[in-house]
Amino acid sequence: MVNSVEIGSVRVHRYKVKATDSASFEAGEVHQVMSTFALAREMEWASRLFALELKEEGEEGIGTMLEIAHVSPALFNTELSFEAKLVSIQKNELICEIRVSDENRLVATGRTGQKILKKDKLNQIFTSLDS
Repeated sequence: MVNSVEIGSVRVHRYKVKATDSASFEAGEVHQVMSTFALAREMEWASRLFALELKEEGEEGIGTMLEIAHVSPALFNTELSFEAKLVSIQKNELICEIRVSDENRLVATGRTGQKILKKDKLNQIFTSLDS
């Protein structure tokens, strides 16, 4: 892993909410707004932008933690801004604070964690779970 990013750096991911992001389960659709689990996916992607910069050839990022405070609903076709701020790097784990907003309001806040590991090590872990 290369440490080429300064603590406090920010990466922004923009995402337009789709109907497929709704809160839906096997029993059916609950709400016609962005679900918390779709929000989680995009929050993880925002922090992954740092992992993509920091990982070297033969390495990959894997999620370690996700916290979300879902403050306000996001309607379909709304463009959201996912702002990831790198707050710490401890050995090979990066922690980001995430802020999600539309043009007018805060939608969510949270934190993510990702570790950068050798792909070989990840494959060993995954293989050992399959045994």
